[in-house]
Amino acid sequence: MKRTLLHMVKPGLLALAGAAAWTAALAAQDRPPASAPVTGPVSAPVSAHAEADSYRDKTDTLDPVTQATGERVYGQICSSCHETGMNRAPQRFILAQMTPESVLRALTSGVMQGVGGTLTSDERKSVAQYVTGHAFGDEASLEPRRCALREATFDMSAPPAFAGWGIDARSTHEIPADVSRLSVATAPRLKLKWALAFPNALRARSQPAIAGGAIFVGSHNGTVYALDIKTGCARWTYSASAEVRTGIVVSPWTAGDGKAQPLVYFGDLVGSAYAIDMRTGKEVWKVKVSDHAGTTLTGTPVLHGNKLYVPVSSLEEGSASKPDFPCCTFRGAINALDPKTGAEIWRTYLVDEPKPTGKTAAGIDRFGPSGVPVWNTPSIDVARNQMYVATGDNYSSPATDLSDSIVALDLTTGAIKWHYQALANDAWNGSCDEASKVNCPDEAGPDADFGAGTVLAQGANGKDYVLAGQKSGWAYAIDPDNGRLVWKQRVGRGGVVGGIHFGLAASGGTAFFPVSDVPDGRTYDIDPQPGIFALDVATGRTLWAARPTGDTCRERPFCHAGYGGSITVTNGLVLAGGNDGYLRIYDAANGRIVWETDTTTNVVAVDGRTAHGGSIGGGAAPVAYDGLVIANSGYGFAGKMPGNVLLVYEAEK
Repeated sequence: MKRTLLHMVKPGLLALAGAAAWTAALAAQDRPPASAPVTGPVSAPVSAHAEADSYRDKTDTLDPVTQATGERVYGQICSSCHETGMNRAPQRFILAQMTPESVLRALTSGVMQGVGGTLTSDERKSVAQYVTGHAFGDEASLEPRRCALREATFDMSAPPAFAGWGIDARSTHEIPADVSRLSVATAPRLKLKWALAFPNALRARSQPAIAGGAIFVGSHNGTVYALDIKTGCARWTYSASAEVRTGIVVSPWTAGDGKAQPLVYFGDLVGSAYAIDMRTGKEVWKVKVSDHAGTTLTGTPVLHGNKLYVPVSSLEEGSASKPDFPCCTFRGAINALDPKTGAEIWRTYLVDEPKPTGKTAAGIDRFGPSGVPVWNTPSIDVARNQMYVATGDNYSSPATDLSDSIVALDLTTGAIKWHYQALANDAWNGSCDEASKVNCPDEAGPDADFGAGTVLAQGANGKDYVLAGQKSGWAYAIDPDNGRLVWKQRVGRGGVVGGIHFGLAASGGTAFFPVSDVPDGRTYDIDPQPGIFALDVATGRTLWAARPTGDTCRERPFCHAGYGGSITVTNGLVLAGGNDGYLRIYDAANGRIVWETDTTTNVVAVDGRTAHGGSIGGGAAPVAYDGLVIANSGYGFAGKMPGNVLLVYEAEK
């Protein structure tokens, strides 16, 4: 059941293969340096059914009439496409990750309105709740206050503060000091300025962009917001087809150019990439990046030069848990699009086209090879004209050379220039956790792939290194000229909800790796290592480790130590959101906590509603801009605490 519920966090789609598989696959790798035992909060091991338990703050139960009506409509009208992927329809497994509100919107005014028009209002509402497994939330006050007059005007003297999800092209996640205007002296004075409550949502995993005096951010229910940075009012909102997990990217312009027409880029849960007019919120283009029904977009697109690079991932390995599913046919890829039109310029697949390989014991067709998704955002190497991506595992046999790898691609043509495979023979899908294992590949895991984005960092010796962090808990440095391993260092135990998940950061010759290592009830060869680890970029030597202390969880359900999300560094500070819901700022020189706040406490949002955060995870790193710290909180997913707020802090004068 891993991918059906717990494992849907990819990246990282987390390893639920047994500890024996992990130990065998990683046995040749060295143990990490000795460290103090974990003294942080301890809570119950993660359950494979944890996400179902934490979808809302309460347990949802559909009434019998809704359940029966929804089941009937789905069986008669919907299943022929959503169970097979016909007409590129999202697989049922993907629908289960959506909110009922977003499914209903698709049926009434979105891509499915043709089908929805044949149904009654009650039938549409019932099937939306049935396919997601959850009742509707509070439908009142679904949007923040609309901006008026000056608040609604974009400041064209303020181009985008960041190049994209990675902050700069090299994806260092380092914000310049003159942009963040945050320091060791001002950080301790941070207080909440305003908050936005995302309606009908349990998680907030879209990294904000800042441009024109506005914050741009996506949400679980598919709404993308342009918010006035001073007050939190909405300049515009746009409804995507499904959840927006990616960060937001705004195209640059020359400061003061009043005629500029910047675009806003992002992707959604069902595999569509978008360009929206920044000033109006109107759709400019929308394209499906793959015909495969299991396609999803988790890594944020990268805008560089005259191309928009889109990493393509998939949730198909979760569907493979069904005994009658023909596994598997998805092919991970990088797409280069024309940023003005969405037209495809090139596409590079990372696995060969799947072919029939026989039948399962149940008589269902089997295909391979497959998988090798890209869950993360590429880093760009301008000098070498190449990008770097880290890949996922194979979904079916045979395992291939580009899975669990760091791959360099030519920016102009998409040609693969080199790759380094961190772990060979890693093929896994959701069937491996089922009793029948009918679709489980021969390799059967360990599913220790990459979720975190790569970083092109410079060491203190002046040399460049491609850095990557794996769910296994291993950190890597690769030579960008030839793909050879320079060093590797184990900083985490790895395992279920373990290792390095979404993103790292680098500054001044030091790399910062967040480690999750949530307890999972299994036995491993080392103890959990949750915390932040600072390593020397050139050598991999550990400079310091910030480990959890004190009981911050206080027996709260789904609360754990460690860091499952992305992090940011600026002006000698490391900004990190924890699985325990605490947002912390560390001194980058020694790991000392400079400031922290519990984001799970109730706050009054800009629309007057009370909301709260939860675990801080996913690709949405906290960011700092002009003295503000901006962070999403809430990760009701993979056994983490739900929440639904965007929080904006400002240092008191």
